[in-house]
Amino acid sequence: MKLLVVEDNRELVANLFAYFEARGHVLDAAPDGVTGLRLATDNDYDAIVLDWMLPRMDGAGFLQTLRQTVRKDVPVVMMTAKGETGDKIEALHIGADDYLVKPFDLAELEARLHAQIRRARGQTTDARLQVCDLVLDLSTAQVWRRGQPIALQPACRRLLEVLMRASPALVPREQLEEALWGDSLPDRDLLRSQMHVLRRAIDAPFARKLLHTVPRVGYRLAATPDAVHEDE
Repeated sequence: MKLLVVEDNRELVANLFAYFEARGHVLDAAPDGVTGLRLATDNDYDAIVLDWMLPRMDGAGFLQTLRQTVRKDVPVVMMTAKGETGDKIEALHIGADDYLVKPFDLAELEARLHAQIRRARGQTTDARLQVCDLVLDLSTAQVWRRGQPIALQPACRRLLEVLMRASPALVPREQLEEALWGDSLPDRDLLRSQMHVLRRAIDAPFARKLLHTVPRVGYRLAATPDAVHEDE
């Protein structure tokens, strides 16, 4: 993805650059709405990450000008500390494609950006991942199994997405750790703990087990095991 980040919080911008560049994405940044609008006008981006409260031109003014004057339909995900329903409705009405309330998980932002880009390109069939009766909606970050909603924390949802995209193939432990923590790898036991939480959420209430372990190697998500299952 080539992204434009319009945000005046330097720490947040640094975190976004560290996360997305580590995953091969290209980013430009603007500290205010006027600079952001100039970059959005002069360049083509796959998506824009936009703050609501900005100097010189706020997010609402940026969006209205982008859509009505510049006439660009690039997907825009707005991020803001304003979390009231009315604020979300206003953002969507003035041209935002999605809305995240700060603080948010970077993996969720990435998933939402991918979903909006696919939708903009007419690739809506990939908005959902499914393995057997387990479904992950990438556009809403919601998970169901046999029609029952499953609540997952962002870290477990990120693990589930990686496993579902690879299914039925084995995913090495190192790949899962990198998906969560990048180059700042914690103790290996932390991945075991996350997988235990994920297994309890998606498998424990159901007769058929989908999450399987190959000890000391990795994990796979599939209807049939072909692996030694650990009760982690």
